[in-house]
Amino acid sequence: MNVAAQVQLESLDVRAARVAEVARQHADAVDAEGRFPAEAVAAMKAERLLGIQVPVSEGGEGASFSDIAELCSVISQACASSSMIFAMHHIKLSSLVEHGFQSPWHMAFMARVAREQLLLGSATTEGGIGGNLRNSICAIEIDGDRCRLEKDATVISYGAQSDAILITSRAGKDAAPSDQVMTVFLKDQYTLERTHVWDTLGMRGTCSDGFLFRGEAPAEQVFPQPFAEIAAQSMLAASHLLWSGVWYGIAADAVAKAQAFVRAAARKSPGQTPPGAVRLAEISAQLQMVKSNVIAGLKTYEEARHDGEKLSSMAFAVAMNNVKICSSEMILPIINGAMLVCGIMGYKNKTPFSLGRNLRDAHSAQLMISNDRIYGNTSSMLLVHKQDTSLLG
Repeated sequence: MNVAAQVQLESLDVRAARVAEVARQHADAVDAEGRFPAEAVAAMKAERLLGIQVPVSEGGEGASFSDIAELCSVISQACASSSMIFAMHHIKLSSLVEHGFQSPWHMAFMARVAREQLLLGSATTEGGIGGNLRNSICAIEIDGDRCRLEKDATVISYGAQSDAILITSRAGKDAAPSDQVMTVFLKDQYTLERTHVWDTLGMRGTCSDGFLFRGEAPAEQVFPQPFAEIAAQSMLAASHLLWSGVWYGIAADAVAKAQAFVRAAARKSPGQTPPGAVRLAEISAQLQMVKSNVIAGLKTYEEARHDGEKLSSMAFAVAMNNVKICSSEMILPIINGAMLVCGIMGYKNKTPFSLGRNLRDAHSAQLMISNDRIYGNTSSMLLVHKQDTSLLG
C-alpha cells in the first residue's frame, strides 16, 4: 500500500488535527511577516486533504460540505489564514465537483486535483466593478480551439502560490457585464504582474495580492455552464458555509482561551467564582448560536444539493445569505467578550491567552462579500419572496 493510500485510511479529523498542529507552530510568524503559510499547506497536501471533496469515482473521498466545514473549523483554531486558504480552495473545487461532469476536460482536471493535490486559487474580483463578483469588465477571447484572457484582478487569493486559478470574465467582447463564464488556467498557462500588495489588518497569510492576469489556454478549459448558474448552485453556498466554518473556529479558539483563563483563576482562589466567569457563560451561549446557525445552513444545503431548482431559488439564496450575515456579525462580540474575560493577558501578544490575531482576522468576515451588499440583495428578494418561518425547515 502506498503512502497516499495509508494516509487516506485515517479519519479526516485525525489528519486535520495534524495539519492544525503544523499551522499553530507557524501562525504567529505567518501573521507577523504577512507570509504564505507554506508549512501548513504542505501538511494539507501530505495529508491528502486538498482532494477530499472529489467523488470517490474520480480519485477523491467524496467528503461533504459538513466534513469540510468541520476541518475549516479545526484548522482555524490554530491559524485562520491557513484555514481560509483551505476553505477558498474547496470553494473553487466545488465548482468542478458540482458542474464539471458535463465536460471531459473538467472531469479529468478534477481527478488530477485529487491525485496531485493541486491548490486552486480564485480570481473573481476586478478593478472597476466595486467588489461585485457577478459583473465583469474583462472578456474571454475565444479563437478556434484557444482562449485568451487579460484581467486586472484587484485580488487573487494566494495567486502567486496557486497551482491553477479559476477566473471569471464576460463570455465574449459583446456580452453584457453579468453574462459571465469561469475558466480554469493552469500555472504554466498564465503570467501574473503584481499591482497591489496584500498588507492587511488580518488574514495576512492569505497573500491575496492584486495582479494583472494574462492567460492563454485550450478553449475546452472554459466551463460550459454560465457563471450565474455556478455561482447560484455551488459557489454561493460553498462560500458562505465554509467561510462560516473558518469564522466559527476563530471564535471557538477565543472562547477556549477565555475558559482556560477562568479555570486558572479558579484554581488560584478555590471556592470563589472568578471574575469573568459570568461573561464566559455569555460568550459560550453566543458561540453555540453561531454553531447552530452553521449546522442549519449545512443541513439546508445538503437537502437541496441535488435539486437544481431549489439551489437556484430565492429561498435558498436568502437562507445562505443569512448564514453568512449571522456568522460574520456574531463572532466579533464573542471575541470582544473573550478579551474582557482575559483582560490584559488577552490584549498582550505572546501570552497563552493572546487574542489580537483572533480579533484582527475576525474583522475580515463582514468584508468578504460586503455584508451591506448581501443585505441589499436579500432585501430585494424579500420584496417578492415570503420568508419560511417554520422550525421544521
